[in-house]
Amino acid sequence: MRKSESRPSVLHNEWIDIGENKKGEPTRFYLCVRVEPDPRYVFQFGGDSECSPQVFQVQGSVRQAVFTCKFSLRNPGDRNLVSMPSMTEPAPSRNWLPSLGADKDPSAKERKGWSITIHDLSGSPVAMASMVTPFVPSPGSNHVSRSNPGAWLILRPTQGTWKPWGRLEAWRELNNANALGYRFELLHDSVSASPSTTTLVHSVINAKNGGKFTIDMTNSVSTPVSSPHSSCDLGSGPGSGSWSGSELGPGLFSPFVHTGFVMQSSVSNGHDQSRKTEVEIGVQHVNCTEDAAAFVALAAAVDLSVDACKSFTRKLRKELRQSQSFVV
Repeated sequence: MRKSESRPSVLHNEWIDIGENKKGEPTRFYLCVRVEPDPRYVFQFGGDSECSPQVFQVQGSVRQAVFTCKFSLRNPGDRNLVSMPSMTEPAPSRNWLPSLGADKDPSAKERKGWSITIHDLSGSPVAMASMVTPFVPSPGSNHVSRSNPGAWLILRPTQGTWKPWGRLEAWRELNNANALGYRFELLHDSVSASPSTTTLVHSVINAKNGGKFTIDMTNSVSTPVSSPHSSCDLGSGPGSGSWSGSELGPGLFSPFVHTGFVMQSSVSNGHDQSRKTEVEIGVQHVNCTEDAAAFVALAAAVDLSVDACKSFTRKLRKELRQSQSFVV
């Protein structure tokens, strides 16, 4: 994985006249303005998240495939929404006989069971976003409310299983049906019964016109994060190889802190098919494939939340709808 190119530059480096002293002599001071680089990885989805697209790394006019996505819907009868998906992909069920209610759309009452898995080019799963709290309309309305938001877990692979890294909640704002509210929290390792969390961003996006989902800690208090021991492989490019998480520098799971620009992803309104989700990630927060993949999974969850929070009077596109069927 190659970094985006960015070099420091000097905008001003000379004396400046600021007036005269009491003797009429010019008063000057020396000013040097230096702009430090803010290198970022840039990724672009090849299609809508629910269509299981490829994800490309973009450098100028060059696009190189680095990830593949697999969107899936869990069985509507599965009530265990908080169970962790297995690291291996389950075999597809065989629908032998459609039930009498096959034409019904369960998503008209609730939207649940969505997940998207990010794979590297070898086919190994490197991140996942899994809907763990259903998106349901609040009583007396057709919208998901802030008092009862839907939620996703963002997961990373650790020692053959999935480990939660972050939690995303989303809803529609009460006074503005076009405003998608969201909150993203980091989940920390904790010896206590309940894991500690830190909110990194809590804001809104205009779901009608589209917008940006941004995590920027430049003017915020830094957030400590934990460091699990997981293998990382940057693939081709400088610094490639495998290390344990404890040997890496500052990144997603390092013992250091989140500082500066972290990530930004574009959020489409769902109508302009030419606009693909684009993700920018601060280079200092990526030390391995799993780091970048976790942010890509988060961007996909934000994108899918726009659909999950649509009015329940509206019909979702077919990729997001589940039909009742008799499975044996």
